[in-house]
Amino acid sequence: MSGTQTKIAIIGGGIAGSTTALLLAHAGMRVTLFEAKQSLVSGPPFCHLHAGGNLYPDISDEQCLTLLEQSIDFARLYPNGVDHRPTIIALPKACSKNTQHLLPRLEKLRSRYRELIEQDPKNRVLGDPETYFRLYDRQTIERIAKQPFEAKPHTPEAWLVPFAKEVDLDTIQFPVIMVQEYGLNLFRIGARLMLSMQQHPNVSLRLSTAVKGVSHQRNVWHIGTNTEQSKTETFDYLINAAGYQTGKIDDMVGLSCERMVEFKAAYVTKWKQESEHLWPEIIFHGERGTPRGMGQFTPYPGGHFQLHGMTKAITLYEEGLVANTPQSCQPQLPQTLIEKIEHDWQWSETVERTQNAITHLARFIPSFTSADVASKPLFGAQQIPGNDPSLRVAEVAFPTSRYARCEIVKVSSVIDMAEAILDDLAKEKLYTATIPMQTLLEQIPL
Repeated sequence: MSGTQTKIAIIGGGIAGSTTALLLAHAGMRVTLFEAKQSLVSGPPFCHLHAGGNLYPDISDEQCLTLLEQSIDFARLYPNGVDHRPTIIALPKACSKNTQHLLPRLEKLRSRYRELIEQDPKNRVLGDPETYFRLYDRQTIERIAKQPFEAKPHTPEAWLVPFAKEVDLDTIQFPVIMVQEYGLNLFRIGARLMLSMQQHPNVSLRLSTAVKGVSHQRNVWHIGTNTEQSKTETFDYLINAAGYQTGKIDDMVGLSCERMVEFKAAYVTKWKQESEHLWPEIIFHGERGTPRGMGQFTPYPGGHFQLHGMTKAITLYEEGLVANTPQSCQPQLPQTLIEKIEHDWQWSETVERTQNAITHLARFIPSFTSADVASKPLFGAQQIPGNDPSLRVAEVAFPTSRYARCEIVKVSSVIDMAEAILDDLAKEKLYTATIPMQTLLEQIPL
């Protein structure tokens, strides 16, 4: 069977389902994408291209190297969704580690990035490999603090000016690290995906359409929805990209699994005094789940800053990490968190947690205490396959014939995931073309 004859159903229009739909449609398959919400890419927020996993000092070198490679592929597919600004890694004085602990991994990442460019010069999306990371001692930072702001920073030192002027240097260790891990703009990525999907002749986009039933008979998938008088449609292959609700589809299919779901939130602030300045992203390392958990300071235009604080008073929640049971593949979040996902936040909680986040970051940036709550949080529930909550690299599983379960933890894993699905389609004799994935990616106008 050729790709043009194969009918694919994808449940879930997040970054995993939408990217896969576009790639498979471009490969010649007929794709129907079911999304319960009114728009695409409305799952957990993402803001960071994890090109090396430098936010996660406790994961393995192997995971970090994989994240680097996947991030390069992602940046090549979504060049207009990348915000080209560096990330500063600062270790608080209270941190049990120091910069020297991070250097061996950074050298491995730089070496691997150099190799990837030698394999294909188009992989040079993070700048020169020799400047993949830089170290700055206190004396240099103090010198940079005396420099004026630049409206459009063009040098590493120019990007450091806001950091040098506003961070309390007595609270952090030296040297600090600048690494070429860029930002991601989920709004631009979502808008480009929506436009591309609407224009593609091989895509049938079913927004505001919830899947209510799934069955499998004689290599044919039958899918019922909440529309068209419960009409059932048939497909050759099913892709479960339902995000944190992946287990509900697994239950319909009758599969067993082991997975967790974690609810997290990020908070949006307005810092009027910095509305004219361009900042780097800043990461203050810390132990997850403790009062000194990692602080993430993510800049947006006009003095807006998105904040993460990896404590249970900010980004994390009590009972926010749950596992499934032997009776069901779907982990059950507390109803209070489901209410946030399906309905809305109480404004009082928005103010309280945003203020907690401001206070958390103001330990290192004292003037940030003047920031205000800007809007409701960005939030969502994220699936984690298996039983290791620190897992950051996962792609896809094939637990039964003609069925793919998307299991990405970081958005940059979507291309490896889609490539594995194409391989499985070929194994099932549903796809016979031999277009290399990189060639396919280069043909898609995103």
